[in-house]
Amino acid sequence: MKYFPESALVQLEFDKVQALLQEHCKTELGKQMAEDLRLHTHIDYVRTALQQAHEYKQLTLLQEHFPNDYILNLKNELRLLSIQGAVLSGEQIMQLRKLAESMQSIVRFFDHDRRVQYSALFGVITHTHFEKKILVLIDDVLDENGQVRDNATPELAKIRMQLFRKRNELRRAFDRVLSKLSKLGYLADTEEAFLNGRRVVAIYAENKRMVKGILHGESDTRRTAFVEPEETIELNNDVASLEREENKEVYKILRTLTGALSQHSQLLNNYHEILGEYDFIRAKAKLALDMDGNYPMLNPHSQVHLVEAYHPLLLLYNRRNQKPTIPISVSLDKDNHILVISGPNAGGKTVTLKTLGLIQLMLQAGLLVPVHPSSQLGIFRQLMIHIGDTQSLEFELSTYSSHLKNMKYFMENANGRTLFFIDELGSGSDPNLGGAFAEVIMEELAKKHSFGIVTTHYLNLKVMANKVKGIINGAMGFDEQNLLPLYKLIVGKPGSSYTFSIAQRIGLHPSLISRARNLVDEGHFQLDKLLNKAEQDLQKVEAKEKELQKLLKENERLKREYEILSDKERKTQQFTAMKLQNKIKEEELQYLKDMERKMKQIVIEWKRTEDKQKVMKQAEALLFRKKEKQINERFEKKVQERFLEITGECKVGDQVKIRSNGQVGKLLEIRDKRGIVKLGNIPMNVLLADLVLVKERPKEKKETAK
Repeated sequence: MKYFPESALVQLEFDKVQALLQEHCKTELGKQMAEDLRLHTHIDYVRTALQQAHEYKQLTLLQEHFPNDYILNLKNELRLLSIQGAVLSGEQIMQLRKLAESMQSIVRFFDHDRRVQYSALFGVITHTHFEKKILVLIDDVLDENGQVRDNATPELAKIRMQLFRKRNELRRAFDRVLSKLSKLGYLADTEEAFLNGRRVVAIYAENKRMVKGILHGESDTRRTAFVEPEETIELNNDVASLEREENKEVYKILRTLTGALSQHSQLLNNYHEILGEYDFIRAKAKLALDMDGNYPMLNPHSQVHLVEAYHPLLLLYNRRNQKPTIPISVSLDKDNHILVISGPNAGGKTVTLKTLGLIQLMLQAGLLVPVHPSSQLGIFRQLMIHIGDTQSLEFELSTYSSHLKNMKYFMENANGRTLFFIDELGSGSDPNLGGAFAEVIMEELAKKHSFGIVTTHYLNLKVMANKVKGIINGAMGFDEQNLLPLYKLIVGKPGSSYTFSIAQRIGLHPSLISRARNLVDEGHFQLDKLLNKAEQDLQKVEAKEKELQKLLKENERLKREYEILSDKERKTQQFTAMKLQNKIKEEELQYLKDMERKMKQIVIEWKRTEDKQKVMKQAEALLFRKKEKQINERFEKKVQERFLEITGECKVGDQVKIRSNGQVGKLLEIRDKRGIVKLGNIPMNVLLADLVLVKERPKEKKETAK
């Protein structure tokens, strides 16, 4: 992407975004990628970069672990690996093993489902493969601490076995010497030490001539002498010789292993670059989480449709200071591609301009941007910026000369794929003459179909926005009552500069304000006054609309609550009705079960007794229940007159009454919670809980009652 001037990225503070991105990178390669961040004009590259950051952001939000934990900066190791004859140490080779192991974990992470779900992240490793042989080569030679294994070669195994035996022999001999010298009282407090790779005894200096051996040195105070005893000199020589042989064999093994790994040098370099790229993608996702970055919709054509867009750096600053940030929404398309923003100073015009500029730069660098996901952004091939407050005097030109020089470049090079930003167009010259040149510049840029935002205080530019095709007005909201900017962009109407209102609010003398008004052209003053009134009226309308929307939402909430309560009441009634129906059905089912049991008893009695007529009457009474209620009531009354209910536990042989039907019989048998009651000649199986103990009333009481 081309940009003008060279300081455009700094003016839009893109370098600060790069610095924040670098802070999130852990690897040197990731930091370098952040520093070399490029602005791309190929939509496929931009889409892939955004998708990768978006997928990693989703991984983080879902708290799903991505296996790129190792922070490996192996530039030197990989460079040595590609040099013929170079030898890597065990520690360096273990770093390469971690690199291969990390790659193995990443390859395993992308199972079939994740390859589809995180297709952009998977795309990073589609052109490489994991070589298991790298781990096998290293594990056959080195242990988990990076030390060469004893069985790496037969020669090393033999040397280390001999070395083990010699060291044990040396230890035993040395212990004997220590024991002897200790008894003689020659040993110093430290007793033993190593000097020049040799094991020596520490003795008091005055006794050094009493011990046969080689004097290796003395302490700084010269009170202690370090002597290699005569008994261990030959053993120390043997150990030193074997250690040299061991080092030679280890070096030979590491050289062979380095040579074998060098065959995979290119693959390991690819692994290193892939891990650096994943670190860079992770940093982009972290930055997006910091500034609420999202993945907007991309359009191959030149277009800007920002919904709830925030200036990234301003958002972070306000968040640290617990201040609110006001988002902007703006659209530029082929029909309305230049926005003229007017309004009072310090009202947010320049911030709006920089917000769109920085968001566009971040997008074409592959970074997620702080906008609503429904936003749509196109791809531009060049970006031009002119901000008055950052201009310096170059080439010994005046401010306005420098301004016109930049405008000349804009008009000569702008086209339909250009996004430009001009702050305070026409400033620095006579208002009438500067305003005239500003109109010419605006018309020329509109003819080139370029996209951009222009901020101004000139009324003639506000007026021409309604006349020239492609140019629209916009204004920054302002609270005239409290003299405070609202930092809200209103598209479709010009804004007032509130010159006289601000002067009045800050306490400037009325006579001075009046004199200033008299010096202003009446038509100019009336237009500014109308803009002022229109903006205030619009704010009142918006306030009323917000209040109406609030009432509508409240009404909708009450409606939902009423529907929920109505639905709940209806379900309660249905549940009650179903419960009643179930109760009736349960009673009917119980009645049918009782009928079935009684019919079975009648069939048994029919087979058993000779009095068939009596059984027939019982069946008729059961099946044809004419006047059953009256009969039952009379029967119940007779039972009550004859029998008296008493308290107590029912036992076999007692007279009992069945509560459910009022009949009295004799309890023949008790089976668990049920009992066999004989009613006439028919035994019945009933629940014990349905029985009550009874006895016959005394006869005299019955006669007295008569």
